[in-house]
Amino acid sequence: MKLVAVALLAAFAIASPHNASGSRSEIMRRQAGEACSIGYCTQNGGTTGGAAGETVTVTDVDSLLDAAGRVGPLTIIVSGSVSGSAKVHVASNKTIYGEPGSSLTGVGFYIRRETNVIIRNMKISKVEAKNGDAIGIDGSSNIWIDHCDLSGDLSRGKDDYDGLVDISHGAQWITVSNTYFHDHWKASLIGHSDNNAQEDKGSLHVTYAGNHFHMTYSRAPLIRFGTVHIINTFWDSLISSGVNCRCVISNPPSPHSLKKCFVANVCAESIERVIVDSDFCRMGAQVLIQSSAFRNSSQNAVFFADSKETGYAVLDDVDLGGSRNSVPAGTLTSSALPYPPIEALGSAAVANTIPGTAGQKL
Repeated sequence: MKLVAVALLAAFAIASPHNASGSRSEIMRRQAGEACSIGYCTQNGGTTGGAAGETVTVTDVDSLLDAAGRVGPLTIIVSGSVSGSAKVHVASNKTIYGEPGSSLTGVGFYIRRETNVIIRNMKISKVEAKNGDAIGIDGSSNIWIDHCDLSGDLSRGKDDYDGLVDISHGAQWITVSNTYFHDHWKASLIGHSDNNAQEDKGSLHVTYAGNHFHMTYSRAPLIRFGTVHIINTFWDSLISSGVNCRCVISNPPSPHSLKKCFVANVCAESIERVIVDSDFCRMGAQVLIQSSAFRNSSQNAVFFADSKETGYAVLDDVDLGGSRNSVPAGTLTSSALPYPPIEALGSAAVANTIPGTAGQKL
């Protein structure tokens, strides 16, 4: 009887909510301590974030501002729903990890001239343009953005918010993976200006892997100068609109879809001006797109416009979903990538797989 009692007590301990909570906490802390294992952020010595330092938990904007700006390695756990209006400057050797269910509203991250930063499992929304991007990476190296949920508000004006992930000023060795970009005007760019060749040429090595773009207007991403690998990406219901308006335009535009869209200050005859871009290649950029798919999106899937010089792209197993690629063929191939191959899901599988894995899912 004693043996039975002991066995029952052991089973109860294993199944208890307290034990499950402790196990979940341990998994979260292990994930927060992981180094980048995919894409360009594995290069240049790798990206480990704050793994060498202690761990702190923050629950408000002031604590986040303080912790992110500290000198030295540090892992920062963001807990709960944090709202405010701030641009958080992130110093080198930091990991910022969101607890499941946590969120930042109105608060963005700015990584300027720093190195070795990881941002994982963060849900960030509605960062006003005065506070920059949801995540801005400027002149920095070895950055990993992973399993984030990034969004804005399409009912607001297109310049009320800036980008969701913007990479500029010669930033290097960056991976954006398993991230959900949605409900936003300007999703992501690499290279901020045609006139920044001196700083950007030879830099801007970026991997986008396992990402989901849904209901974004443009820049998914826009690429200048960079060397960019995009794999296992799903673009769904990319949209187009004029000023202060939200609508879905069929491909090609139909009278019915145009009737539903009240576009301010844009003539129906000029509808080509408001067709959304997805991959927008400029200024000699070399882009490799693999194992990816478009659905319910604009006619311009991969194209060049509005710069002094075109970019170039190689498409390998990409389902354009009725859209088109109008960019000249490039030279970037998988054999030229300096990191271990990323397993390709196949274009036929991404639509059923990526929405379930991209976003705050850790």
